[in-house]
Amino acid sequence: MVDANFTDKKLLFNSDSLTPTLPTGFRPLAICCRSIAPPRSWVDNRAALRQIDAVKVLNLFVVALAATLFAGCSKPDTSTTLNPPSLDALLPTHAQPKLPTMKIYLGAEMFDAELALTDAEEMTGMMFRTNIQETDAMLFVLPQPQRANFWMKNCPESISAAYITADGIIREVHHLEQNDTNSVVAARDDIQFVLETKEGWFTRHNIAPGTVIQSEKGSLAETFLRQR
Repeated sequence: MVDANFTDKKLLFNSDSLTPTLPTGFRPLAICCRSIAPPRSWVDNRAALRQIDAVKVLNLFVVALAATLFAGCSKPDTSTTLNPPSLDALLPTHAQPKLPTMKIYLGAEMFDAELALTDAEEMTGMMFRTNIQETDAMLFVLPQPQRANFWMKNCPESISAAYITADGIIREVHHLEQNDTNSVVAARDDIQFVLETKEGWFTRHNIAPGTVIQSEKGSLAETFLRQR
């Protein structure tokens, strides 16, 4: 989910140069789903206080601003402040259909986990989903190792999330409270995967940090990272 301290969630433009100016105190976002944050080089953690390749939602916001500036053939009137769409208007508005699944194994436990692989899938995650079952799970494959940062905006049910390193080892397990827009940030900066489940699943099934996760095709690295 996303968390931003916009005064009115709009960018202002310098009337002389049409240069966008970020409001004082601007803070990047996150998503139930993966969070959004401006990486160190605009592509750094892409998700880490952000998540989503170089801040997906933020990227969409910039595109929308560009469209506002350059749409049409006439020169824009710079005598007044432009009013681009708010960030909320660019966020998902409904649950996404069930994603393709793959069997993943956590010790003796097994999931047919949905795979969130694209920016849009990661941005939406489990937003708006209700009646999450004990067998439901979603695996996020992050673009690169990072300090994972997830929030629960528009997520009506609490869930649990395991933060996993590239070697497939669960390093942290977190509770994500329903509709909480405060980001849950990883304690380490090398998280490559995140597995979301029904709230309390890891405790009920005695799955703790240190557990190795594999897919039906082998290790998580072999399955998802080999071709990168």
